[in-house]
Amino acid sequence: MIRRATTLLLLLGAVAGCSGQATDKDRVEGASGFPSAFRPVSAVISNEFSDEDQRDNLGEAKVVMDLAKIGAGTSVADIGAGEGYYTVRLSERVGPNGRVLAQDIDSGVIQRLGQRVERERLDNVSIKLGALADPRLPANSFDRVFMVHMYHEVTEPYAFLWHLRPALRPGGLVIVVDVDRPTDQHGIAPQLLFCEFGALGFRLVEYVVRPELNGYYAAFEAVGPRPEPQDIKPCNTADGKLGT
Repeated sequence: MIRRATTLLLLLGAVAGCSGQATDKDRVEGASGFPSAFRPVSAVISNEFSDEDQRDNLGEAKVVMDLAKIGAGTSVADIGAGEGYYTVRLSERVGPNGRVLAQDIDSGVIQRLGQRVERERLDNVSIKLGALADPRLPANSFDRVFMVHMYHEVTEPYAFLWHLRPALRPGGLVIVVDVDRPTDQHGIAPQLLFCEFGALGFRLVEYVVRPELNGYYAAFEAVGPRPEPQDIKPCNTADGKLGT
């Protein structure tokens, strides 16, 4: 399991607990006016990744990139990039005419990832510091947005997805890889994932369970207009049922 968030996220996890909604004054920048999530958030252990060779032996990145149809010239955002496992492999796959934006909320991780990008001369990769409620992606820029084993650690999913949605190009997809288990155990039930994305006007286009992923792959496309924050109907149970 990848751990790609900061210790700050641990402190904020209680805000999104099951037993009530946080007031706006308690919430992170960019979340005011959006519904709170009806789910706990996993305690953060570290931001280190599991062994890259082990993951390659399982074929994880290849399976995900094949499912997402990543090819030469593709523009991809790697959200919660951590130490760059996917960033490096995406860079090779998209080639010199493609682009990869590696994003993380941990400034220390961003610094180390930047050093890796320079060391490995990944000329098609750029680095960006994101925020807890806003990935801060440029609009109309990406064919694919990757969130691999990190979405369950997002404390403000409605604000986060609202800010993320304009970054997709026409026909673009958001790719989520995660594990079917409770959000406070470093995973998210598929029905809750589908519900949260559905609340922001995303439609599930593919769902695959593969052993190489130690979990599942889900791809979403944006349909219709983006809802205004006050019109978002949150999922009011951990089973992923929309509120009223």
